[in-house]
Amino acid sequence: MFPMTFLASPANPLRLWSQVARIAIESQMVIGIRMAGMMGVVAQSPGEPFRMIGEKQAAASESLFAFAQAAGRGASPDRVISAALRPYGKRTRANSRRLTHQR
Repeated sequence: MFPMTFLASPANPLRLWSQVARIAIESQMVIGIRMAGMMGVVAQSPGEPFRMIGEKQAAASESLFAFAQAAGRGASPDRVISAALRPYGKRTRANSRRLTHQR
C-alpha cells in the first residue's frame, strides 16, 4: 500500500499543467526576443548569448537537485515533477521580464 503522500487531489494535474503551460509560453517569448536580438532587430546586451548557455546549466543542476530532494521526501509524482520544473519556470519568468522591460 502506498503512503498517504501518494494520494493526489484532482486539482494537482491541473496545477502541473498550468505550470508547464506558463513555462512554454514564456520560453517561446524569450526565444523569439533573443532571435530578434541576434538578427539585430532589437537591442541586445553583448553577453546575452553566453547568458543563455550559463543559465541552462544552472537550471539543469538545480532541477536535478530539486527532483532528487522531492523524490527522497516521498512526494507524490506530480509534486516531484513540479519541483523539477520550478527552476526552469523561475528562469523563464525572469528572462521574459528582463527582455520585455521598456528602456
